[in-house]
Amino acid sequence: MINLKKVVVIGGGAAGMVAASTASSMEHDVTLLEKNERLGRKLLITGKGRCNITNNCDIEELIENTPTNGKFLYSAFYTFTNEQVIDMFNSLGVKTKTERGKRVFPESDKAKDVVVALEKQMKQNKVNVVLNSNVKKIEQKNGKIESVVLSNNKVIKCDSVIIATGGVSYPRTGSTGDGYKFAKSLGHTIIKPKPSLIGLETFEDVYSLNKLSLRNIAIKVIDKKGKSIYEDFGEMEFSDIGIEGPVIRSASCRMKSFENETYKVIVDLKPALDEEMLDKRIQKDFKKYTNKKFENSLDDLLPKKLIPYIIDLSGIDKDLVVHQISRKQRKDLVNLLKNLEFNIRNYKPIDEAIITSGGIKTSEINSSTMESKLIEGLFFAGEVIDVDAYTGGFNLQIAFSTGYLAGISC
Repeated sequence: MINLKKVVVIGGGAAGMVAASTASSMEHDVTLLEKNERLGRKLLITGKGRCNITNNCDIEELIENTPTNGKFLYSAFYTFTNEQVIDMFNSLGVKTKTERGKRVFPESDKAKDVVVALEKQMKQNKVNVVLNSNVKKIEQKNGKIESVVLSNNKVIKCDSVIIATGGVSYPRTGSTGDGYKFAKSLGHTIIKPKPSLIGLETFEDVYSLNKLSLRNIAIKVIDKKGKSIYEDFGEMEFSDIGIEGPVIRSASCRMKSFENETYKVIVDLKPALDEEMLDKRIQKDFKKYTNKKFENSLDDLLPKKLIPYIIDLSGIDKDLVVHQISRKQRKDLVNLLKNLEFNIRNYKPIDEAIITSGGIKTSEINSSTMESKLIEGLFFAGEVIDVDAYTGGFNLQIAFSTGYLAGISC
């Protein structure tokens, strides 16, 4: 017979809603406390409002795409798999589709449908949802959870608490680091939060390239020792102060600190062509525009907005007639297009990060249950834990898997 318990879930995001539904499906008395006036505020803006709910890869790939403490998630990923996430949403009326890179989206392309489905599931499982509810503190006695105290000093007695409050990215959605404060007060170690899946500020002035998007490019991240620590292929874009876009956000996960490390991003604008092939391509264009000025010879090769930037870096006079360009100048141009270099100053501000890296130290959490090793009845789920992954649906899978595992374990 199940020992029925009073469970409080703090946080109404992806992890919290799944945790609450799962615990309640075990017929426990579950209350979900959400500080906002509505649930799933961060979910509504993920994937540019389309909500990339998971990635349709195998479990080992999920681990590989989680550079921060990925192995900690073995039990969570195997207990509630990406296939089960897809099945869950299908059963809730959200049909899904798989796009490039095995990214899974709702067929409707509407994040709202995902939130509504999770709300529906909680209603079916009779979760007591309390909105506009600020938690003041979590109380324990003799190393065991006792109660949750709200900001109005109301006390909710409980046997278990699941902290699913998110990180500190997108604070306007309610992710303001509350979970770190609660965990620290109960003796847990907090790995200093930093932005992840975020754009990067460059030392180079790229203001003229602001909002330019580049497709089918390749990047390498080089550390101060000259070692390549990350490579990717896909899309990037420029901001007024640096570089961003999918491949750049994933690259940011590998940039652990700017205190004792420096990084540069090398962009290959033409990864489908090796240097010899690209040289032949440029020779063909130069022949076509042989009597034109250099600045008018690259329209077939590069986006118009990028041309002045490349010309400036090439050192070739923009007014030089094409047939006067030397072989060395042409070869240097080829090298530039294959190795466009950006030296990274820092991350963009953490409140612009898609997710937070850092959080509750994983060695203080039982990976098989998501329960604290320090306090009986205290569980964690989602971004509040020191785990983070690349872009592509992996971070929401972490939220769903850890939420489910915490829900069945409490």
